[in-house]
Amino acid sequence: MQKSFIAYALIRRDVIKDSGDALHHAKRAIFSMHRGEMWEAEVKLKEIEKNLKKLLTKYKNNTQILQEGSLREAFEEYVEATLLYQYLTTGKIGEIKNLPIPDEVYLAGLCDVPGELLRYAISSATKKDIETVAKCAEASAEIVGALIEFELTKYLRHKFDQAKDAMRKIEYVVYEVSLRH
Repeated sequence: MQKSFIAYALIRRDVIKDSGDALHHAKRAIFSMHRGEMWEAEVKLKEIEKNLKKLLTKYKNNTQILQEGSLREAFEEYVEATLLYQYLTTGKIGEIKNLPIPDEVYLAGLCDVPGELLRYAISSATKKDIETVAKCAEASAEIVGALIEFELTKYLRHKFDQAKDAMRKIEYVVYEVSLRH
């Protein structure tokens, strides 16, 4: 039993390190998108995919590792970054086909997108880009509208509440912008 626990601890350390790298790249990809550097974000997203695919392949026979919090966090941040990238490059949010994403992780990442849209809307408002602010508000409302159809509980309910709060704040940005123009 001790050998089994020690072996798992070594695997877990490896997963935590690689997951941390993926999480870091996802945050940097999002930061790149906020600066308008979509090419850099795309490079980071590809690095994350490569990293996560390597982990999934390496530990495909160890289903326990898929429940590790660090790996789930990395996937969640990847989902958030990918969906934001999809929206900013195509105006739409959809399926992620490059990696097998558990439904709960996809929903958690989706819940984070309105927060990023809020940041993007505020940046756009400072540039007097009212059209983009309105589009961010609309996209945020669509996301919350889709999420409301789920009966989210526990962690996902908390994430959903954050999405609703971000949507409300974007609506306030739209209101403030409308008063000034």
